[in-house]
Amino acid sequence: MNNFVYYNPTQLIFGKGQLSMLKEKAQQLGTTVLMVYGGGSIKRSGLYDKILALLSDAGCRVLELPGVEPNPRLSTVKKGIDICRQEGVDWILAVGGGSVIDASKAVAVGVPYEGDVWDFYSRKATPNGALPLGTVLTLAATGSEMNRGSVITNWDTQEKHGASTTFPTFSILDPENTFTVPRDQTIYGMSDILSHVFEQYFTHTTEIPLQTRFAESIMKTVIENAERVLANPEDYDARANILYCGTMALNGTLPVGVTTDWATHSIEHAVSAVYDIPHGGGLAIIFPKWMRYVYRENVSRFVRFATEVWNVDPTGKTDDEVALEGIAATEAFFARIGAPTRLADYQIGEEKLQVMAEKATPFGPIGNFKQLHSEDVAQILRMAL
Repeated sequence: MNNFVYYNPTQLIFGKGQLSMLKEKAQQLGTTVLMVYGGGSIKRSGLYDKILALLSDAGCRVLELPGVEPNPRLSTVKKGIDICRQEGVDWILAVGGGSVIDASKAVAVGVPYEGDVWDFYSRKATPNGALPLGTVLTLAATGSEMNRGSVITNWDTQEKHGASTTFPTFSILDPENTFTVPRDQTIYGMSDILSHVFEQYFTHTTEIPLQTRFAESIMKTVIENAERVLANPEDYDARANILYCGTMALNGTLPVGVTTDWATHSIEHAVSAVYDIPHGGGLAIIFPKWMRYVYRENVSRFVRFATEVWNVDPTGKTDDEVALEGIAATEAFFARIGAPTRLADYQIGEEKLQVMAEKATPFGPIGNFKQLHSEDVAQILRMAL
């Protein structure tokens, strides 16, 4: 196990009816709030009106930044920064999924920064200060509600990068707020959760039994609840299990003492920067191809994945056969729940394959399980066609 320092200051407020806590949290953070959200789903569900009533009771003046995109745009972030500066915003409330929270984090760190907020995402600067941020989560997926990561797309340059920005002060997670999430978004969210765990599970770090079992328990819980939540979107317990898995998959618990990978996320970011596809959908396509490309770097890890997560029987089989059976089970699961399995599902061919390979490696090779150069990325993308 590697040395580590673990820190997470976010207060997680989880469960039915917990939205009522928003009034108390608002009174602690200030009287002028910027509410950030995406499309009209929070208005159709009634969540928007509930939040406005609670903020009004708390004595807050509410400004709004609606229309955050599924792959949040730098241009939208800059609109939010301008509003905060002009109106003297005290704090930000993100209402939505990971895209809304990521955009809100970018706004939060961008307000006190004198330069271009894109500097944080192009690795030219690191944040030093931020407006307080609270979240009301409506989608189980990114874990952004309890980490400091943020991913933003610069559509002008067709770049999509992540940065370490700021932790939410608090996050309210009521599984009932995920009941109305569309089927495809539910599927993408579960793909995203599993992919986050994969990035931290496939490692060469040894003597990490606790971290390994944490990761396996999250993967198995998602797999066990996936078809349940798709069959009945208002199954509270299934929604709650998936929601908490999303948080635990990326709140800093899994990677302590572990050398993680994150190459597949870099590849998907390049694909969605060029084609603007759903992040979870892209990960479902690319991750099994990455697995096939790299598994021989540490076959025993893939053997454990196959036997512990997918219950593959190793009797009479070589390690290669067991590993590949586990990868095939992963592909079959994504297909079974209705996730895309090929880039062709998004009408993506090989026309811009090399462009995407270069965009995935702008700062040099990616990944730790196996270091990938642009030519490796191109091969993985070709496998995914």
